Amino acid sequence: MVVQFPSGEEQPGLALGLYGYGADSGRQAAEVATLRLALDMGWRVFDTAEMYADGGSERVLGQALQQAFRAGLAREAVMVVSKVLPENAFEAGVVAACEQSLQRLQLDCIDLYLLHWPGPHPLAETVRGFEQLQRRGRIRHWGVSNVDLPQLRELATVPGGAACAANQVHYSLRARGVEFDLLPAQRVHQMPLLAYSPLDQGELADHPALADLAMRHRVTPAQVALAWVLRQPGVMALPKAGSALHLRHNWAARALAKALTAEDLAQLDAHFPPPRAKQPLSVR
Repeated sequence: MVVQFPSGEEQPGLALGLYGYGADSGRQAAEVATLRLALDMGWRVFDTAEMYADGGSERVLGQALQQAFRAGLAREAVMVVSKVLPENAFEAGVVAACEQSLQRLQLDCIDLYLLHWPGPHPLAETVRGFEQLQRRGRIRHWGVSNVDLPQLRELATVPGGAACAANQVHYSLRARGVEFDLLPAQRVHQMPLLAYSPLDQGELADHPALADLAMRHRVTPAQVALAWVLRQPGVMALPKAGSALHLRHNWAARALAKALTAEDLAQLDAHFPPPRAKQPLSVR
């Protein structure tokens, strides 16, 4: 499963979300080891942010990546996604925040740099900061997060705003509102939707509505919920995983995504119906 970006670049449809990493200094070595395992397993897209543990998540990822690079992994094989806080999203602030993120990540370039959520600064300022970073070779692509369709359309009217490469929002079986208008619009423009909290921060892991289907496929309810997101065209799923077991379960959901039948999908739609009208954007 892959998603295609507006540039034509393709990336895996399964990424690792790193919210929660780096918050406890006593767990840093274990977290680096978990990320090294993820890299060894084949995970290639990692999503972090300057907000996560005040940069701690970026530091842990940077250490794991440097170890992997020294072991022979090519930098080009990995996609790193990070985000700038809205209070830093003025032109000079975007540049300064990115430079700090790059230091923590121990990288020369961030592959996809997102505005974490809309804030007080005009979008034109934010875009100018992104463009400056692109000219300097400090980011490859830029995008947004927690942005609904009206704001995405507003962004397209800003000079340079049409270069937005992705939008990261909450999307799961229980949060399907984006299917009404946002996701279809992004598909038209070949702009991937990066789905954070595809398991609703673990709340779907033991959801009773998933138990029967999980038993039928001999998997966990969490794998069913993740597989459903993975099979959506134009969507990249960003589940969290804090242990080797969770990493392996999430990785195995790729095969389940291909095995879900029309009957399975109809059963999921019955329990988690698609939207029939516009809904407020879900933010977690």
